[in-house]
Amino acid sequence: MQRFKPIHAALAAAAAAVALLLTSTLSMAQGRLGVGAQELGDPDYGVCRGVDARCYHDWGNFDASQGHKILLYTRTAGPRHANLGPALGMGLNPTLTASNVVQNAVVKLGADNGFQVDYTEDVSQLSSPAALFRYNAVAFFSTSRDTLDDAAQTSLRQYVRGGGGFVGIHNAFGTEYNWPWYEGLLGGANFYDHGPEQSGTVLTVNRKDTSTKDLPRTWTFTDEWYNLVPAPSRVRVLAEVDESTLAKGVAGNYHHPGHGDDHPVAWCQYYDGGRAWLTTLGHDAKDFTTDGSYPGAAEFQKLILGGIESAMGKKPFCK
Repeated sequence: MQRFKPIHAALAAAAAAVALLLTSTLSMAQGRLGVGAQELGDPDYGVCRGVDARCYHDWGNFDASQGHKILLYTRTAGPRHANLGPALGMGLNPTLTASNVVQNAVVKLGADNGFQVDYTEDVSQLSSPAALFRYNAVAFFSTSRDTLDDAAQTSLRQYVRGGGGFVGIHNAFGTEYNWPWYEGLLGGANFYDHGPEQSGTVLTVNRKDTSTKDLPRTWTFTDEWYNLVPAPSRVRVLAEVDESTLAKGVAGNYHHPGHGDDHPVAWCQYYDGGRAWLTTLGHDAKDFTTDGSYPGAAEFQKLILGGIESAMGKKPFCK
């Protein structure tokens, strides 16, 4: 039997460890070798992605002189968050009730800040790239499960490839689980589980970005604090939750142990030609209160406003 000399064996072991790290089969989670989720698969999702603006396709599909407009999509094919209210009728901009808190709030956010918001839960409104190119960004807010059909999947991908903006909020991370391209659009991340809804401290780790420049260094907020598998990679993390402030603990209902010192809740990236801005926050209807009665609501609204405006190209993106 061939035997390696000690130096050769050491080199071989080192090379194997590097290979495992590059393929993400060996985790460095929380600084502990071999501990954490095994985030398997192609880390690039077969596209140009990351924080390098050269990944963006500025192909002339949008005319800023015509103003700015987003499409808000809230269709659910699984669990439905209470802040979405009752399911919407067909077409664009169907009648809303007072219980459709998210839709009403985002429409008002646009009206107050100089951009138009169309909203829908009708998948046919996403059926062609031409339909989507009417919008500077598409926002998924707490969609769930397989909320797109084949035509809409193709349309969304072509839209993003043509320089479109994407905003994913809260349970956008619980959507289209079995579509690797969409997982990459989210930053190479997916919802796994969450612990009890509870108050915690958000750390604004990057205050240069449009979405975070007006936020304090720390702020109190209440959410479910999603645990993610995979966790986002090759993105610019904008905000994290300080897990030590979560009194009810970080372990999720499917026993995810939490993310330790690096638990991101908002980030951005360029992806497959487009811009993507993401946050796991946004569970509670009270997030949209404006009377100061709900801690963190004003900060959350500033966060998503900046995310939308930057994904649209209305303001600088992912700085």
